[in-house]
Amino acid sequence: MFETSSTLSEARLAANRENAQKSHGPSTPEGKAKAKLNAVTHGLTGHTVLFASPDEAQRYCLHVAEYEQQLQPLGKEECALVQSIADIRWRLASIPVFEHAIVALGSAALIDSNPANWTKPENQTALALEVRRRNEKELRNLQLQENRLARRRERESAELRCLQIARKANEEEALAAGARAALLALHRDPAASDLAIPGLGFVFSTDRFDSYMRRLKPAQKQILLQEAFAEQAEDPQTMEAAA
Repeated sequence: MFETSSTLSEARLAANRENAQKSHGPSTPEGKAKAKLNAVTHGLTGHTVLFASPDEAQRYCLHVAEYEQQLQPLGKEECALVQSIADIRWRLASIPVFEHAIVALGSAALIDSNPANWTKPENQTALALEVRRRNEKELRNLQLQENRLARRRERESAELRCLQIARKANEEEALAAGARAALLALHRDPAASDLAIPGLGFVFSTDRFDSYMRRLKPAQKQILLQEAFAEQAEDPQTMEAAA
């Protein structure tokens, strides 16, 4: 006798109902506590920051803005590093919260299982030890993530410092090159009031250059002017014209 599709469907439904009755989840207080802990998602290992509320998202935005204001990144690499460092610090700050949640849930489960025993004042230390023993895996994982995040923050902070030191050195050299050209042009035409220096490829604003020029002391300007004379003398085109 062959099973019809209707008979087969009814048999499958009955099997599904039986399996569902067997899968209602843990029934003991300890098992229920473990199930609750499964819902404590921390997002410590991913690249997406999780928010519990719009207020928390707003606090995160302010947190990142403070790091950007403090570290002043420029360019894609620096901005990416500052963003990552801010995210790491945000995650590190959340680890004690997750640890507290694990301990609180574990304590509540033990107390529910035996209130007469675990609510006694003399058993509070034993309660704390038992909670940490039963949730050792979760707590140890948080500690491992904390260590990994701390090492990554140190590594990326060092990388950011190197990038910014190199960038600032390049900016200083570009400013000095612009100053040499400006001082040489002013030496050749003392009446010039608006110095246009084409072809230098500045990576800074006019205001930045003007501020740099104002900070130069007379002795520094003299050194830069002498360097400009030396560069002109070493320029093959200049030497050919002079000959």
